[in-house]
Parts: sequence; C-alpha cells; structure tokens
Amino acid sequence: MEYQKAAELNGLCNGKIVTEYLCRNGFSELSVDTKKVAVQHKNETSRKEAEDESRLPALEAAYTTILRGLGENTDRQGLLKTPLRAAKAMQFLTKGYHETIYDVLNDAIFDEDHEELVIVKDIDMFSLCEHHLVPFFGKVHIGYLPSKKVVGLSKLARIVEIYSRRLQVQERLTKQIAMAISEALQPVGVAVVIEAAHMCMVMRGVQKMNSRTVTSAMLGVFREDPKAREEFLALTKSA
Repeated sequence: MEYQKAAELNGLCNGKIVTEYLCRNGFSELSVDTKKVAVQHKNETSRKEAEDESRLPALEAAYTTILRGLGENTDRQGLLKTPLRAAKAMQFLTKGYHETIYDVLNDAIFDEDHEELVIVKDIDMFSLCEHHLVPFFGKVHIGYLPSKKVVGLSKLARIVEIYSRRLQVQERLTKQIAMAISEALQPVGVAVVIEAAHMCMVMRGVQKMNSRTVTSAMLGVFREDPKAREEFLALTKSA
C-alpha cells in the first residue's frame, strides 16, 4: 500500500510525539516514538507522585485537627497513624484529578467497520459526594454507536474511574463520562446511565436505606432518536 506523506507533527499530540502519514484510501497511520512516550509518561507519573508526597503533611495535620475537634485523643494507640492513613486514602480516592482520558486511552482506539450498538454494563463505580465527603457507589452502563472507530472495552471502565475518583455529584459524573467518550471517539451517539446509593441519604439525613438515584446522559442519536434510546435502555435493564 502506498502512502503519501501529509505532515510531520513535531511535539506533542494528545501527550504523544507523532509523525502522521495519510493513506491514499483515506485512512491514516500514526507512527509513535514509543520510547519517548514511555519516558514522558514515567516523568509525569513521578511528578504527580512528588506533588502528592509534598501535600501529605498538610493533609495529615488537617485530619489531626478534625479528630481533636471531635474530642478524640490523637495520641492514643488506635489513632496514632490515622491522620496519615486518612490523608493517603483521600489522595487515592481523588486521584482522578491527576488523570485525563488521553492518559488511559493510549493506542486503544481502532479503525473498525462496525456501526452497531456497543454496550458495557454493570461497571462498578465508587465516588465521594462533594457535599458531605461520604461515598456514593453503584453501577454504570455505557453504550455508544461507533462511527468507524471503536475503543478497547476496558478503557470505558477506566474513563469511569477517572471521573469517579474525584469529589462529585452523580449528575455531573454522568455527563462527564458521556462527554469524554464523545470527545475521544466522535461516535454517532453516546448513552450513559448510572444507578447509585448515596451514603449521605443512608447514613445521615433522611436515612432511607433502600433509596437509589438514577441519572442518564444521552448524546447524539440517543437524544434525537427514541428507538435508539429505547434499545439502549432495554439492553441495560436488569433482568
């Protein structure tokens, strides 16, 4: 197959150093300097780890203040390391702030002549309510109608992880997941449904043990075409 050189892009494209060639049949091929990309990713990871490490003392001190404000003795055996553990846990639970979809997609978007509905359902999701800093958790169902491009299925779960590992409200989380998939794949449509239990309604407040919150985000054909929307909702409905 003959290729016609169209452009050489020196620098970064979605975090990668690439040279682009256009094929005469309309397809494109990206030649990626994988060694430089790996070094760059390693350096970025090290930088983020260093930032987290530098912020630990302030977080630890804040948790110590909270415990003392509750009347606890932070010098007793069971609480000696609790502020540090809590600080590290909070950094893990909010690690999505350091990540973007391009960090996880890598080379997992593929040209594929597939134009039928793709669904990944029952993706486990855990997040923190930004109002009370208590968990909400549940299942995410994702569907998209490809436009000649598909993504590795595990990457959809990773996108959920990026946006759920932040302080969130369920409504925004649902939309962010849908928008990220739409931006990355440029599909005909994207549909996302989340069903979750919120500890702020179970452990405190109204204390309704069996309440569930369902949110949806419909983009493209799923918003415009009732039949497409109905197909997605039927296929993701629990048996």
